[in-house]
Amino acid sequence: MDKLMWMTTPATSTTVTSEEGPPDTWQPNVTAASDGRQPEGSGGGWQLVLAIALKSSAMGFIIVAALFGNLLVIVSVMRHRKLRVLTNYFVVSLALADMLVALCAMCFNASVELTAGTWLFGYFMCDVWNSLDVYFSTASILHLCCISVDRYYAIVRPLDYPRIMTPARLAAMLAVVWCSPALVSFVPIFLGWYTTDEHLEFRRRHPDRCAFTVNKAYAVVSSSVSFWVPGVIMIFMYYRIYVEADRQERMLYRTKVAAALLNKHLQINGIGGGISTLNGGGAHARHHHVRLPRLLAALLPLVSPPTCSSFIFFGPSSA
Repeated sequence: MDKLMWMTTPATSTTVTSEEGPPDTWQPNVTAASDGRQPEGSGGGWQLVLAIALKSSAMGFIIVAALFGNLLVIVSVMRHRKLRVLTNYFVVSLALADMLVALCAMCFNASVELTAGTWLFGYFMCDVWNSLDVYFSTASILHLCCISVDRYYAIVRPLDYPRIMTPARLAAMLAVVWCSPALVSFVPIFLGWYTTDEHLEFRRRHPDRCAFTVNKAYAVVSSSVSFWVPGVIMIFMYYRIYVEADRQERMLYRTKVAAALLNKHLQINGIGGGISTLNGGGAHARHHHVRLPRLLAALLPLVSPPTCSSFIFFGPSSA
């Protein structure tokens, strides 16, 4: 009698026949694969569905929050007249750029993530997606750079700010911010300058893949325009703003100390009103007003530079 025998290995099952008869009872051999994968129907399907649902919910929330958050900024500036200043036009333009990033770049990226890296929109739309992603991201960073320049002139050079930041200059800056990113996004990507010939051939053979692989030249130029140059400008501008704010704070502190010393000296000498009553009609204040310039000249150099103190208290003609 021939017997059917089942011999198993950790990864596969092999059937071997022999001359002996079949066994009295037959039991199917069910073993786990050596790579740890669960067989179909073992409960892994609902875990995959749950992971996709959580990932899609998180991405959808981020996209919706980006859209409505930036839309709220735009509506606020449009509805309130007091917010319609030159600086806020940069902010509105930045909010528009961030909205387009969420709408035109993040939505395509969500589709790729939810389909395990599969591109569903064809070869041409892959170039469109990469171009829009680079374009709006670069425009957003350039807006931040322009805002830092605007704040520099408003804080460090406030007297020159109305002459420098005019509506015409604002329009020119916004035009540069919206037009210049096209030189590092649409032009090199659609002309194929951004990557290697091997990658272009791979994309032609695999239209269901949309990887953004760049060559060295494009990486240097794009990163410089989109990050390094604006980043250095912003760091320099905000450093100058910090230095100016610190200088003004120290000047204000010295002025307060000088006023406190003057009030204390006037109280000791019997002028009870202090600085607030020096310009009044009291006879006692008029008797001592001749001594005040000499008194200030003696006290103020102890707490502030002579040029600053003389300008504040005696006017520019006496400095």
